[in-house]
Amino acid sequence: MLPSPAAAGLASVQALLFDLDGVLTPTAEVHMRAWSRLFSEYLHSRGIDQPYTDDDYFTHIDGRPRYDGVRAFLASRGITLPEGTPNDAPDLETVCGLGNRKNRTFNDTLEEQGVAAYPGSLALLDAARDAGVAMAVVTSSRNGTAVLAAAGLTERFGIVVDGVLSAGRGLAGKPAPDTYLYAAELLGLPAAACAVIEDAPSGVAAGRSGSFALVVGVDRGVGPETLERHGADIVIDDLAELIPFLPAG
Repeated sequence: MLPSPAAAGLASVQALLFDLDGVLTPTAEVHMRAWSRLFSEYLHSRGIDQPYTDDDYFTHIDGRPRYDGVRAFLASRGITLPEGTPNDAPDLETVCGLGNRKNRTFNDTLEEQGVAAYPGSLALLDAARDAGVAMAVVTSSRNGTAVLAAAGLTERFGIVVDGVLSAGRGLAGKPAPDTYLYAAELLGLPAAACAVIEDAPSGVAAGRSGSFALVVGVDRGVGPETLERHGADIVIDDLAELIPFLPAG
């Protein structure tokens, strides 16, 4: 059971704002493998002995827009590359080129293997719909639409703020709160009426800095202490844990 203050906070919210990868779908694992392949091969090609690890993913990449993640990881190894443009070929040695190389690997895996939503996440979506709670997806991924379609979730969300929309509107990516605030705006609600549900430290930090009613951390491997340190009010293992605390339908 969730702590009573958190339960009271969830019962008063009018909307749930969900991250996608790692919250609704297990695509975070696909992203992790794609990033690992990209940077392991890239570091080897440059003769750098310090290997890429899962800690690098959680520290520098998880939840951030793709090119921000490339830039942050390279900086951790003292590497500076030309920025390039989003149209760069995946084989170019630029920030955008490396990001596009990772995206090619991710899309190939998604097409080959598909994706299914977490059962507990589906259960929460059903319960929230029945309770009359509004919902939106807020993801840094430029693949958000494709992932939602592959998981059969497209029809559940009228509002999707993804990496493509964010870039088009010039919204700062997580850990800035801008994308979540924009989703709340599209729903016609203030941040204080919405709960943010995130598995990434950068996303949790975005929810905290945006002064949302509640920030729920979903522990898919980063650890509850890390999520709490970045601002999660509560940490859960499965979204179905939230169902008893939703507003009465």
